Amino acid sequence: MFVAKVIGNMICTHKDESLKGLKLLIVQPVDDQLQDKGKPLVAIDTIGQSGEGDLVYLAKSRESSLPLNKDLVASDAGILGIIDYYNVKRMEEI
Repeated sequence: MFVAKVIGNMICTHKDESLKGLKLLIVQPVDDQLQDKGKPLVAIDTIGQSGEGDLVYLAKSRESSLPLNKDLVASDAGILGIIDYYNVKRMEEI
């Protein structure tokens, strides 16, 4: 799993059959300090409630579509939840 910020949405007129009815969002992975890390990617919103500006946690590969209860979904990343509170303590702070 990893953390990302939703930075946009994607509207497609033609989708793979397994993606019909699913919301696609553009997410920017972030590090522990919530700074951009890597390139943005497209993720399916498996919970159906994520939106621009939300901090979310995701899974990649096969695990990205597990909440959908479908055999196969053409997806590389899936949003599994919205983060309400995020706190990281460094070892030297403990």
